[in-house]
Amino acid sequence: MQSEFVHLRVHSAYSLAEGAVRIPELVTLCRDHNMPAVAVTDTANLFGALEFALAASKERVQPIIGCQLAIIGETSGAGEAVATSTHHANPASELVVLVQSEAGYRNLLHLVSRPYATKDPLRRAQLSLDDLSGNSEGLIALTGGVAGEIGRLLANGQRDTAEHMLQALSELFPGRLYIELQRHGLDEEERVETALIDLAYANDLPLVATNEVFFTDAGMYEAHDALLCISQSAYVSQSDRHRVTPDHRFKSAAEMSALFADLPEAIDNTKVIARRCAFMPTAGKPMLPPYPSADGTDENTELRNQAEAGLEVRLDKHVFAADMDPAAFGTAAQPYRDRLQFELQVIEDMGYPGYFLIVADFIKWAKANGIAVGPGRGSGAGSVVAWALTVTDLDPLRWGLFFERFLNPERVSMPDFDIDFCQERRDEVIHYVQERYGHDRVAQIITFGKLQARAVVRDVGRVLEMPYGQVDRIAKLVPSNPAKPVSLQKALDSESQLQKLRNDDENVAHLLDLALK
Repeated sequence: MQSEFVHLRVHSAYSLAEGAVRIPELVTLCRDHNMPAVAVTDTANLFGALEFALAASKERVQPIIGCQLAIIGETSGAGEAVATSTHHANPASELVVLVQSEAGYRNLLHLVSRPYATKDPLRRAQLSLDDLSGNSEGLIALTGGVAGEIGRLLANGQRDTAEHMLQALSELFPGRLYIELQRHGLDEEERVETALIDLAYANDLPLVATNEVFFTDAGMYEAHDALLCISQSAYVSQSDRHRVTPDHRFKSAAEMSALFADLPEAIDNTKVIARRCAFMPTAGKPMLPPYPSADGTDENTELRNQAEAGLEVRLDKHVFAADMDPAAFGTAAQPYRDRLQFELQVIEDMGYPGYFLIVADFIKWAKANGIAVGPGRGSGAGSVVAWALTVTDLDPLRWGLFFERFLNPERVSMPDFDIDFCQERRDEVIHYVQERYGHDRVAQIITFGKLQARAVVRDVGRVLEMPYGQVDRIAKLVPSNPAKPVSLQKALDSESQLQKLRNDDENVAHLLDLALK
């Protein structure tokens, strides 16, 4: 039987240095607890949305895409001032949105991206109510509990202002706003719960019970607390720091039903919300801006013109010899010309002429402006078209390089050039691309870093306030191989001295147990 409760507030490990729930673990927990759906609402990002959706659907668990947004109260969509509570540690309040439809997903992509595009560093990852206006269709909103603006206003005794804020949110999310109740054992939750319920009933708004999940089970609490300390550069012993409770774990439906036995409607509404959310993100095809040719020539023709002209320049400089007669010229050039026509046909058939033109454009600009550019690495060096366009500087035929390793109709994938620019001036190239093709069409790839075994031992030792010398000795027992990092578990399995320290010293065992988690 399916459970009667669905988790709508889960922070995966993509809530960086905050969440500790790995997506495979989350899906397994839902399957084991017979939960038909689950929502991942990471803080201010959708980094794990596609991975989560694919993993959940594979296990027949309905994925609900969501996000925890940071809202700063300014004005409502109608232009009316909405006061906000004062909260020095975190001036922004939480608002959780869940995707109902494709329109909602597109709106959420816009909302999540918008703060990071602002030039005001104080507004990074923060949105105003005005930002939500016009971008709320297809989204269900949860008020955020005590960390939401309504909860904070009620905690400060500002009932009237909370009413105004609730009205503003109701207008932004008509029929799609839920008053969120949470019971993590926090005093502030108890203080405002009655007022939240009264507001919901007075305004004919539904209640929903959530449990904000940061880790999988009670055994992870201490390790998660250490993670929070690492992110805050704090110590476990400090009292004046952000922390969560042991109740911020993945609870079963039975636990949640017992916890909200007095408000069964709040539990029932979790499944109501799950039924209202019927969107599954899928991997999309690459979207490239059009190449702006000088005379309006289409991309296929433009690429042919540039590549054929460029090849003749390359042949004249690198292949032809001064003592060659016309026949020898033709014989030497023919393999290059044949290869060029073959590659151009493949590129056109696969729809990538614009990609080659854009890459060639900014590389030519960099070289013309004295910015050092590498000769080309990887499979892209096997393309005669790339060589003719000066994207690469290696003659593929001379070195016997295969174009099919770079682009193959039988294995359709986006071409990938490995290009090296001068480290000190690469920002100039990025700026040129932004100005030529549009700032909203240029993005940089994100890299997710993980704490390696030695680093995590040092960091956990620091937050536990263990002596530096002792922690340093323990860390150095972990093998260091940057090319193939060793996990802490493998180090414990293979290093006898590390095992002995763990068995002989309780403090060391505690350190290593937390680091492993």
